[in-house]
Amino acid sequence: MPTINPLDQSIAQQRRGARIILKRLTTLYPDIATALTYRDPWQLLVATVLSAQTTDENVNRVTPILFEKWPLPEDLAEANPEDVEQVVYSTGYYRQKTKSLLALAADVVERFGGEVPRDFDDMVTLRGVGRKTASVVLAEAWGEPAIAVDTHVKRLSNRLGLTEKSDPVKIEQDLKDLYLKKTWAGVSMRFIQFGRDVCDARKPRCWECQLRDRCPYEPKTRRPGNTR
Repeated sequence: MPTINPLDQSIAQQRRGARIILKRLTTLYPDIATALTYRDPWQLLVATVLSAQTTDENVNRVTPILFEKWPLPEDLAEANPEDVEQVVYSTGYYRQKTKSLLALAADVVERFGGEVPRDFDDMVTLRGVGRKTASVVLAEAWGEPAIAVDTHVKRLSNRLGLTEKSDPVKIEQDLKDLYLKKTWAGVSMRFIQFGRDVCDARKPRCWECQLRDRCPYEPKTRRPGNTR
């Protein structure tokens, strides 16, 4: 009989465990999508850049005004920076975000004819666009296989034992190794929503966690008022 490689067996078990987790999250959030409001890939790209260090709700209050004034990349590329700063002010880091948005718009116009490229390697060459932003747009706007690693995805991946890494790029690769490529687009938003609803950074609601039996995280929190 052929010898079973313990390493291969361990990897197979880890993949089965990871897929059980995703299956439960898919049952919990069958139709999950980004909370950012957008009409097309360009609007989602801009909204995702603005979402750094602020809430999606805050971004959703700003983007309708932004796109009414400058609906296309061509419009934003030629905008007065001070005017843009006034619109995006409430999202925080408004000067840096304005600089990033104007450079991003110029890149999209000058290098891609005003269309957001539907390719990861091309998208991350745009100024102000990193792996997380590119992955969000690819997965959400087009359903392309991509996994975006934000603070929620990083936290859940570590707590659930899906990775021991702290570098988002390495976490992304570990998750891609665990999941089938056809499911990648549905991973991030489910992890993010579960992180918001249950697996909070400071006070995770472990007593109502649907993944409790799959989670090695300690110490698990108890329901308030329950000392047992």
